[in-house]
Amino acid sequence: MRKGAAAQKRRHLIPRAGGVNPPCPAPGAIARASPLLASPSDAVHHRLMLSPLGETLRRHDPDRFLTVLFAPPERRETLITLFAFNHELARAREVASQSLLALMRLQWWREVVEGEAKPHEVATPLVALIAEGRLDRASMLALIEAREAEVDADFQTLEAWRFWLMNGAGGLAVAAGQVLGVDDGRVLQGLRLRGAAYGVAGLLRSRYVLARQGRAPWPGDYLAARHLTQEAAAANPDDAALAAIFKQLARQGRSWLREAKALPPVPRRAIAAALPAVLARRDLRRPLSSGIRERGFGDRFAVTLAAFTGRGV
Repeated sequence: MRKGAAAQKRRHLIPRAGGVNPPCPAPGAIARASPLLASPSDAVHHRLMLSPLGETLRRHDPDRFLTVLFAPPERRETLITLFAFNHELARAREVASQSLLALMRLQWWREVVEGEAKPHEVATPLVALIAEGRLDRASMLALIEAREAEVDADFQTLEAWRFWLMNGAGGLAVAAGQVLGVDDGRVLQGLRLRGAAYGVAGLLRSRYVLARQGRAPWPGDYLAARHLTQEAAAANPDDAALAAIFKQLARQGRSWLREAKALPPVPRRAIAAALPAVLARRDLRRPLSSGIRERGFGDRFAVTLAAFTGRGV
């Protein structure tokens, strides 16, 4: 009888699509029971995906794909479309050889958001979701504006750099919260701070990739204070003077996470919008010398634990 009771208890700890999980299961039980701790490339993720667009998101933005799995089932497709749209905006700068070409690609997306139907795997559902009111047109346009500022990444001051992150990565987190039903202004501000912190962590993790692309999206006043230009920073991302800047920017990310914790908590139904902060907190604690590392069990476990308990976001 005791064995049967134990098995029944374990079954209650397995995440169920759309179900309600216990508020604070034992971490050991999560580690044993949660299929979400598997690698995003494992078969379980293929079973949980909702559409071909989800497969695209899994390949190109595995961090946010993981967080989507903890959203209410009826909201996942909208989140997937939102994050796939964000990926397309990011690609505008990554694949364009010139700034003008990147701006043209972003203008194409602006026309889509404003209601012009264009055949595309992301544009088609995006237009429909905006028309249905499930995605906010103004929020989508704000994301495009943040990407336009990123094209030349000429942030003359720390304040301009902060503004860009708050409206870019931070704005994306706000849009995700809105999809999940958050309308409290202070909760949305907390999501904005968490999203901006995740943006800082992402920049620092990607600094070598950015340098290979000739990009150095760092505050101009910080660079000038150390007698660096954007070109010099891109040419030598291991410069000791640049490492000092990276440490200051990491502190800014951690400060945003602390500010977010002081605001009202994110409702459980919207926890998926806050989960990137779990990864940001871990990334911003790591030494800069570690560079880009693939997400491992520890990262996935931390996200799963936070989704179950609400702690760590």
